[in-house]
Amino acid sequence: MLSTFFSYLWKQWRYGVISLLVVLSLILATPQPAQSFSFLDLLFQGVQVFQLSNLSDSEEVQLGKQINEQLVNGQVRLSQNQQLNRYVDRIGQRIVPQTDRPNLPYTFQVVEDDSINAFATMGGFVYIHTGLMAAAENEAELASVVAHEIGHITARHAVQQMRQRAIAQGLLSATGLDESNAVQIGVELAVSRPNSREDEFEADQKGLDSLTKSGYAPIGMISFMEKLQQQGGSPPTFLSTHPAVSDRIEALKAQATNPTQGDGLNPQLYQQRTQSLK
Repeated sequence: MLSTFFSYLWKQWRYGVISLLVVLSLILATPQPAQSFSFLDLLFQGVQVFQLSNLSDSEEVQLGKQINEQLVNGQVRLSQNQQLNRYVDRIGQRIVPQTDRPNLPYTFQVVEDDSINAFATMGGFVYIHTGLMAAAENEAELASVVAHEIGHITARHAVQQMRQRAIAQGLLSATGLDESNAVQIGVELAVSRPNSREDEFEADQKGLDSLTKSGYAPIGMISFMEKLQQQGGSPPTFLSTHPAVSDRIEALKAQATNPTQGDGLNPQLYQQRTQSLK
């Protein structure tokens, strides 16, 4: 019996070793782009590699934290106004439970910038410009932008864009994408915000759904987009990087039921809560 048991263990161990050697040989035999590290290089250097096709939530959050660190230490200037930061965070945390990725550790930050803009990066990081807050008429309009940016995160748009950018730059190998390149691409994407028409429609749909479920009046998303579209001169940054605005407005109107039902429409209360913007 004992000899049979050890014979069984040897067979299981032997098959495991053979399987590992086969996998390693396939990886090492795969031609690698000149810019990419080999699997053994990455292994011996201790460089983390991410498989973007099946990135876990924890890996996405890890990348998001590093991207955020680089953004706030060189690309954007965060507002030190704690009242505004708490206000935006309260709005965001109200919306998060109504999304399809409520377990991410979302971080909502106010950027000191007069341009009408907002953006997000992977792992739950949302950035709202003070210029956009000043342009909003009520809390529902501001909340609609927050919900839209959360929609990009829940749909994993930044992860998809990172994969596309890595392929285009020849950085994605059979082993995946190394950490430093992933962070660099993530920062570039956050700054340039190359969202496609399809991504924007999806973020609108997801945003309006979570906005409504969290108790805000859906009209806030429609009215804010209409208001910015009608402004004279150059279109606001928030819309200039988001194509097909008129089509998006029509799609939102078709999706919204009882658009004025909900809260966040009191302009006086909103002015009180954002008076430090002036």
